[in-house]
Amino acid sequence: MEQNQYNLVRPKKALGQHFLVDLNIARKIVDSMSNDVNVIVEVGAGMGVLTQYLIQDSLDKLRVVEIDTESIEYLKNVYPQLGDNLIHGDFLRTDLSKFASEKIGVIGNFPYNISSQIFFQVLKYRNQVDEVVGMIQKEVAERIAAGPGSKTYGILSVLLQAWYDIEYLFTVHENVFNPPPKVKSAVIRMRRNNVSQLDCDEKTFVMVVKQSFNQRRKTLRNSLRSMIPAEIIQDEIFNKRPEQLSVQEFIELTKMLKA
Repeated sequence: MEQNQYNLVRPKKALGQHFLVDLNIARKIVDSMSNDVNVIVEVGAGMGVLTQYLIQDSLDKLRVVEIDTESIEYLKNVYPQLGDNLIHGDFLRTDLSKFASEKIGVIGNFPYNISSQIFFQVLKYRNQVDEVVGMIQKEVAERIAAGPGSKTYGILSVLLQAWYDIEYLFTVHENVFNPPPKVKSAVIRMRRNNVSQLDCDEKTFVMVVKQSFNQRRKTLRNSLRSMIPAEIIQDEIFNKRPEQLSVQEFIELTKMLKA
């Protein structure tokens, strides 16, 4: 079902946003999500450009979370088959565990201004969220998928890669949007890895990663000085900068500091 076959007024708020108008790209994004999940949660359906294909493929599994009131009314009219599975709410405040106890897929054209918050919400429910397919700003996608040694490798890279295998799928040119944004977009896919628990204290791990990258130009000896016991401060790992450490090395570092 194509959304433009209905002569409906578009939500006023949505008119100020960037619409994906290339339906081939929309179909490609939806096809990037595997069918091996129990529930698919679409984040911010807006005008339903992804929703139309998700309905075709996975209506029984689909839950659509949209915060904008006018978009909700639009979607109710265009896609009445969603019924109670169209949820008026904020994804960042949604208890994802109510949808399924495991194997949730999250998909969407994520708003650039909250994309990082969406990924932190995914991390919060990592035991339920098995897969994520999202279109985000290209620079953020590169950062998330980057490995050690890259200038774009950072906090999100380490925290997400600790729990997910991440693929940079494809770049989306700005001319497939109306109006075109000033930046390129990209689609990434994250699939839950086999790590059920980190081999270190997780709260300390997060703190170490954040504090290290908050002063990324400094060596770890300087950025983590307040956390380093005197007896290990000369260890050679502290000569490194945070972007040089793999996820596993951050885990080992955390164990050193915690001990």
